[in-house]
Amino acid sequence: MTPTSTPDRTATTTTRTATARPARAADRTTAEVTGARTDDAAELIAGARERVDALDDRIIGLIQERMAVSTVIQEARIASGGRRVNLARETEVLARYRDALGRPGTALAMTVLELCRGRV
Repeated sequence: MTPTSTPDRTATTTTRTATARPARAADRTTAEVTGARTDDAAELIAGARERVDALDDRIIGLIQERMAVSTVIQEARIASGGRRVNLARETEVLARYRDALGRPGTALAMTVLELCRGRV
């Protein structure tokens, strides 16, 4: 590979990436970004999306905290001669999410449990 071939390949990649990317949200109007048909609705949606983003950040933080606590539990269980995963406890968690959120809650609980198990 010669030094001149690297910039050519980089330039091609940069051009392709720039062309393939849609316009940034900052380059479009609020109505275009939100899909609203009126400015009032667009403003409402934009504000609500900011709140959703803040909630998502909190949810992610809580899941990360749950993962850390689960690691402590697993390490204690393994150190005492037990298994990493306690299926009876996982069944309780699945039921709790299902009871609170309906059938989709079960899928959500499965994902949370998967994230918190670590390497099985």
